[in-house]
Parts: sequence; C-alpha cells; structure tokens
Amino acid sequence: MNRIHDQLIALYGETIGTTTHERLKSSLDRHTTAKGDTATRLRRGEVTERDALLITYADQVRESNTLPLRTLADFCNRHLSGVVSGIHLLPFYPSSSDDGFSVVDYRQVDPALGDWTDVARVGRNFRLMFDGVINHVSARSAWFQAFLRDDPIYRDYFIVVDGDPDLSQVVRPRALPVLTSVVTPSGEKKVWTTFSPDQIDLNYHNPDVVLDIIDTLLLYIERGAEFIRLDAIAYLWKEIGTTCIHLPQTHRVIQLLRAVLDEVAPQVLLITETNVPHQDNVAYFGDGENEAQLVYNFALPPLILHTFHTGDARILAKWAANLSLPSKSVTFFNFLASHDGIGLNPARSILSDDDIDALVVRALAHGGLVSYKHNPDGTRSPYELNINYFDALSDPQVQEPLALQIDRFVAAHASMLSLIGVPGLYFHSLFGSRGWLEGVPLTGHNRSINRQKIERATLEQELNDPTSRQQRVFARLKQLLQARASSTAFHPHGAQRVLQCQGSVFGVLRISPAGDQQVLCLHNVSARTQTLQLDREWQTATDLLATRIDTSDARSPVTLAPYQAVWLTRNDSNQ
Repeated sequence: MNRIHDQLIALYGETIGTTTHERLKSSLDRHTTAKGDTATRLRRGEVTERDALLITYADQVRESNTLPLRTLADFCNRHLSGVVSGIHLLPFYPSSSDDGFSVVDYRQVDPALGDWTDVARVGRNFRLMFDGVINHVSARSAWFQAFLRDDPIYRDYFIVVDGDPDLSQVVRPRALPVLTSVVTPSGEKKVWTTFSPDQIDLNYHNPDVVLDIIDTLLLYIERGAEFIRLDAIAYLWKEIGTTCIHLPQTHRVIQLLRAVLDEVAPQVLLITETNVPHQDNVAYFGDGENEAQLVYNFALPPLILHTFHTGDARILAKWAANLSLPSKSVTFFNFLASHDGIGLNPARSILSDDDIDALVVRALAHGGLVSYKHNPDGTRSPYELNINYFDALSDPQVQEPLALQIDRFVAAHASMLSLIGVPGLYFHSLFGSRGWLEGVPLTGHNRSINRQKIERATLEQELNDPTSRQQRVFARLKQLLQARASSTAFHPHGAQRVLQCQGSVFGVLRISPAGDQQVLCLHNVSARTQTLQLDREWQTATDLLATRIDTSDARSPVTLAPYQAVWLTRNDSNQ
C-alpha cells in the first residue's frame, strides 16, 4: 500500500493524499474480498506466444432476435477457438456517440447489446479486454447532468475554464474547439472537451474522480477483465499554459492505477492507448515495472504500409532493430488495424514528410479519407488515414489478381506477427473486409469506413465458400496465428534480432526466453521474386507456414515469391 500512498501524496499533497488513501483502502478491502476465485485473483498477469487478441465491437456480427453479445460469443466459439486467445470488446456500455467512446454509464452494459451475463458468456473461452474510457464521459451521463444542475457533489468533476486564457499550446487530436459552453443555474460555464462537445473531460485534480474511476476499473475486473485498455490516456491531466499531453501527473495517475492493481488484482494487465510519436508512446512503460505492461505499437501500421507501398523494408528494419523494452515484464501490443484509422503522428519521427505525404496520397487514391488535427501555430496537418487496411494495401479500383492482393495482405500481417509483443487483429482484417465508404455519410464520421456491422448469416456464407476473399484471408491468417502459437520463440518476453537483408526482404530472428527455440522469419515485401543466401547453421529447416525447405546445399539460395513469408525452424538438436 506504500506505493499507492506515495502516488496520492505526489498528486494531491500530504493532507489530501493521506485522507484519500484512507478512503481508498476501505474500497480496496471490499474488492479484495469480493466474490471471485482466489487463485485467479492472485495469479500474476501473464502473456505467452499463444496470446493474440481479436479487436471487435460487441455488435460486430448481428442476427435477428438475438442479443449481439450472445451472437458474438457463439460466433467466436464456433470460428475462433484455437485462433485467438482473447477478445478486446470495444466499449459496450451505454453511450451517446463516437461508437461507444462517449460513455453514459461506466457500470452498465448497453441493454441493446446484452447484460453482464452475456459479457461473461464471451469470456468463458477467451480472455477479455475492457476499455477504461476514463479521460471523459458523455454529456448525457448522470455525472455531467448533476454538474449541469449545480449539484455540489459533482461541481468539481469537470474542468471549468474561467476567462479567456491562452490555450494555444494545447495538443489535440481533433480539429474542434477545446472548450464547450454549457448553461447551469449559476450561469454559463466553459468546460474542457478534448474530443467533442459530447465528451466532457474529467477533472483529475479532484481526488473524488480518481476514487470513482478506480472503483469502476475494479468492477471491470470483477466482471472478468484480464486486460484494461486506458483509452486516450495521454490527455488525462490538464494544466493551462502547457501542452496538456504526457504531463507528469498523467504518468502518476497510471502509476497509481498500476499500484492498485498490483495490490488487489495482479492478474490484470494495463495497456495504454496513446496515438503519439514513438518515443512519447513507449514512455508509458514507465520504468518497466510501475506503469503499463503493454503499450500499443502505434508506429507499426504506417511503417508496414509504407514498406509494402515502396517494396522497401529498410526503414522498417532500422526502426525495428532499435526497439527496446525497459524490462522483461512489459511488451508491445502489435497491430495493423483497429476500429480507428491509421495514425500518422507515430511515424513522423521515423518517416520523412514526403513519405507521409505519399501515404496520404495513396490512401485517397484507394478510396480512403483523411482526418486532420489542429497544430499550435494555427495550421492543420494529416492526423489519421481512414481506410480499411486491405484497401490501404491494394487499390480496390485496380484490376489485380485477388491472390496477389491476399498474399500482400497476409505478408503484411506476417511481418507484424513476427515482431516481439502480443498481437491484436481487428475483426474486419481477420476476415478480409473491404472499406464501407457508404457508412461515412450515414454517421458523418470518417472512421465509419472501417466500422461496418455484418450480418452473421452473410459472413458465414462467405466463410463456407473456399473461393471467397473472406474465407481465403481467414484461412491464411489462422495458419499464421497457429504457427506463431506453436513455438516459444514467439514468446512476448523472448528476444528478437532484426536481420540485415536486401531491401525488399524483412527478416527477424525470434528466440525463446530459454534460448532453446529459434524461428527465422523472412518476408518479401515486394511484387518481385527475391533470393537470399542463408547462413550455414540453417542447414535444414522447416517452414512453419508451408512445407519443408531444404537448405543443405549452402550454394543454393532460398527463393521468395512475391509477397511470400516463410518462418523457418531449424531441425537440429540445438533447438
């Protein structure tokens, strides 16, 4: 409990911090003794090579007369057992906008989706990740409605800005005003709204907010969460006159949450979602023991996209070769696509401006959209590519063999899956969806292009057709995931060495934590056949993704077809 006490004092000072600690202790005692399996509660959070998470909305697959969470549970049990180990359920709470990220009630399941029993149904065969959308709440939430009534309990739950201070330094991801005017019995007030007028930022200067949020996260754990994703966490603490992003107090709050979970729920892992330049992003590991156990690897989606657009892996390889982790207790959450778009800011210190401009041009040419952000100098810049990842890689308007498009898409995912970390796959990627441009005018949001909900019967009809794009992509990605799960070389706390290959081949050597298994991962990122010579130590090798490859003749190079990936495991006594 000393760590918890220390963080509260650092945030609120000796007197308020100590008082808050006493209040928190009684809450933690209740949760520690709450109903639950003691062995599970006390087990340290672990991830292995067998872990991969599906990212999905609760109502991603629909069928008539069935609650969506029940449909999802049954669909995943039928199709994804043995393919992914866990499911990231995007916000399933009552919400007023932003596809669930404007939460009306943290503690309830949207009745249109199901109830807590249905969430537990999803978790019977899969580990669960819940979202902690704790930067803001809906304008329709009970908390904010009480604020609008001048309820003294909620008077300081939100950030009220008086006068007209200079907010030009504030870093924001949206091209919208940072303040929203509201009317209360005591007069008009301007409240902080980082993301939209319907998403009112919480005031973490008030320790009551922290206590309510901790109580909420502990409820999620009681309801089965083994991963808690801290959404938009970089913007949590505001200080006028600063950028209001990555502030030391924000890291303190995360350290407080980590200390609380280490105390009462050490089996639960924190994962931070910070769509920012790589060096800022990895800062949320803290010292490797005191903040998030997993950090979204946000630079990876644009870097992989650039690599396959250019057919040149050198920038990706240089970046990957310099990846480092502060301890063996943390790792990356690797992904290529999610419910959001492809963030560009994480790549800005890695790719040139011309490279990023080329990504924007290519996305627009492939039928995608671009979202912009305001800069402190009053200009705006591309922030996010809104496009399905399959379309980002292959222009849907160009007549190109489907087999080649699938090979390219699978090779991109093989590159991601080869890297150290825990992989996440978005539902639409796993089944080879294309973009839903028609959805954008329906919602008024660019991100809807990659958020289409699917009729279960339609999808399963496609999955029963061996010639369909959906079945062919799913079969290939399933093979990748199962190959990855078969070798401890892919353990998230193992080692990796990025190889110096020719420009169109991305090579990674993965090594198990014990050093007894190695897998050599080679990926042709171009549409041209590539040949390369393997070291003599790989005299004979088996490709985990296909057939046995004989490299016994050191003079015979290995040939990689366009967009081919091979994962070689050595067949000798040293493995």
